[in-house]
Amino acid sequence: MELLPLFPLGTVLFPGLVLPLHVFEPRYRTLIQHLTELPANLPREFGVIAIRRGWEVGRQSEAADATITAGESLSLYEIGCAAEIRQITELPDGRFDLMTLGRRRFRLVGVARNDAPYLTGEVEWLPEPKGDPDREGELAAGVLSAYQDYLRAVRADEDGEQLPDDPTVLSHLVAATASLTLEDRQSLLAEPDTQSRLKSERALLRRETALLGQVRAVPVSLGDLAVPSSPN
Repeated sequence: MELLPLFPLGTVLFPGLVLPLHVFEPRYRTLIQHLTELPANLPREFGVIAIRRGWEVGRQSEAADATITAGESLSLYEIGCAAEIRQITELPDGRFDLMTLGRRRFRLVGVARNDAPYLTGEVEWLPEPKGDPDREGELAAGVLSAYQDYLRAVRADEDGEQLPDDPTVLSHLVAATASLTLEDRQSLLAEPDTQSRLKSERALLRRETALLGQVRAVPVSLGDLAVPSSPN
């Protein structure tokens, strides 16, 4: 069990993926300052964990402060991903622009009580078990094909961009870049291994591609498109 400072967000981070952040809230500015003061041989990382219910980071209200400090009305998902700070820019007013990289997954076991203004989690690190290479390669090929079909459905100018050969890297990239719900992404992050993630992604991509095809197949008249929007 290890302690890890937490940064609750309305997004899901995957290992190997880049996440830029603009940090302006005082408690998270304190978090970044604490990390920059660590010895050079220690990783400057914090846990990105998605919010299931409650106040998202950045909303200015007393309720948000109470949520973070007292644990009220905030529900976090169990699985998150550590983000390592790769680049940091401190702005004149004390805010920070960060470039972070997803490192490794963790399970949130509990929340530690300390004097820090930000959440600190008790976490256990989740390994990425090595599966059968042949089976992983077969599943990766299926996901790659489904992802290319999905990209063609999303944008007509799909140009055959290079995608990673490594099944695990591919599974993280697809999960992060396909237009999925937060719940879908969180489910993929929580999959126990690469094979399970690839299987789920193949089904999700086929579902999304089929939905896109149905939407495009429904004719919409110009008159319908011209209806004024409701003020509400």
